[in-house]
Amino acid sequence: MHHKTLKPFPDNFFWGASTSAYQVEGAALEDGKGPSCQDVKVVPEGTSDLSVSVDHYHRYKEDIALMAEMGFKSYRFSISWSRLLPQGVGEVNPKGIAFYNNLIDECLKYGIEPIVTMFHFDMPAALDERGSWGNPESVNWFLEFARLMYENFGDRVKYWLTINEQNVLTLAGPIIGTLHLPDNCTNVKKEIYQQNHHQLVAQAKAMVLCHELLPEAKIGPAPNIALIYPNTNKPEDILASQNANAIRNWLYLDMAVKGRYNHLVWEYLGHFDAQPEFAPGDAQALAQAQPDFIAFNYYNTSTVEYCPAEFELGDEKSDQQKMLTEPGYYRAVSNPNLPKTEFGWEIDPIGFRATLRTLYDRYHLPLLVTENGLGAYDSLTEDGRVHDPYRINYLRAHIEQIQLAISDGVEMLGYNPWSAIDLISTHEGIKKRYGFIYVDRDEFDLKTLKRYRKDSFFWYKKVIASNGQDLTD
Repeated sequence: MHHKTLKPFPDNFFWGASTSAYQVEGAALEDGKGPSCQDVKVVPEGTSDLSVSVDHYHRYKEDIALMAEMGFKSYRFSISWSRLLPQGVGEVNPKGIAFYNNLIDECLKYGIEPIVTMFHFDMPAALDERGSWGNPESVNWFLEFARLMYENFGDRVKYWLTINEQNVLTLAGPIIGTLHLPDNCTNVKKEIYQQNHHQLVAQAKAMVLCHELLPEAKIGPAPNIALIYPNTNKPEDILASQNANAIRNWLYLDMAVKGRYNHLVWEYLGHFDAQPEFAPGDAQALAQAQPDFIAFNYYNTSTVEYCPAEFELGDEKSDQQKMLTEPGYYRAVSNPNLPKTEFGWEIDPIGFRATLRTLYDRYHLPLLVTENGLGAYDSLTEDGRVHDPYRINYLRAHIEQIQLAISDGVEMLGYNPWSAIDLISTHEGIKKRYGFIYVDRDEFDLKTLKRYRKDSFFWYKKVIASNGQDLTD
């Protein structure tokens, strides 16, 4: 679609960036916080643990001041479940409540809208021991946690996200250290999708509770969504892309918005005897959820082709952004038309626009981008500079596509790329840096933890000040 003139970004557009609690806070067992599954997992060899991260817990005032200097209109962060409830349920940790009260107030002091993620990959270890999301009681656990957050922070937090990247939790749980399987599990796929079902019900009930307790607040899901292309125009490849999109994308948003399972996914699960069991009241709860917007994370599209059922899988390597082949449904392939990052992720800004258009066409809800960014090996120069033109180029290309999508008629709420500050990548450590702010530490040497403004810091400051109109270097 060609536009003679482009529509501007909305005046109230949420320019900001994102983090998650376990990746930035540190203070992993400090001030009454209980361990989460991220604190007790075996970290990948050669990567840092999360005990200190980048010490945002102790340095949040400095970090928020730097975000304010960039001109942030919003800051998307998560609340650590086990910092508020060390055992996951029951006794509340007052120091945890105080920390997030202070963090929220610090944001508001600078006019930064706090956008709160309720769950970001960090189930309390005490609940992991009780079966994690595989336990039907997990729905009530999450609802108790949600109520605690609403009651303590809902007077100031107006935008809530339920579960970060639930589709990644389901499809790549072992990679990010979140999959909990019972010892007697005989059908792994059924167990995984039963856990997914409990999350869907928990999300729906949390949305309903939010609207009941905080009628002025807005809430939405936050999956990782990106279109999946057919490798060719062969009809078989078209069907493969439909299968892959349903399994990776539409299952989660069809349920969040429409309150029902995607029909292709339901039949796919039936083939593996993996359709989840509904508890009494689940169907009604799922139908009652009414999200106010769709938040989503976007990094890159994927490409698939027809795959026969008898296809034998090799030793496929994947991460949260790379599709795994599903024989009989699709085979993941590389897209030769796209460049890749240093870490092997394809770069597809135009696919970002296509994803925005498709989401709005399917669901007709405002869209909030809650992650998008480039992980790279950044270097600190002797004079305290970080030159990251590759990140500027990546973000510029994606912001340009947002404006094109707005001109296509897509309703956009904001852009909060990953990440506000360098943090510990889930399975690649601190060496994979995303932030506008550089943190002086290595994988196993904490150094000074001093903050440095990258070149992208100054560039993004100009982007925000111009409301997206000045994207030049």
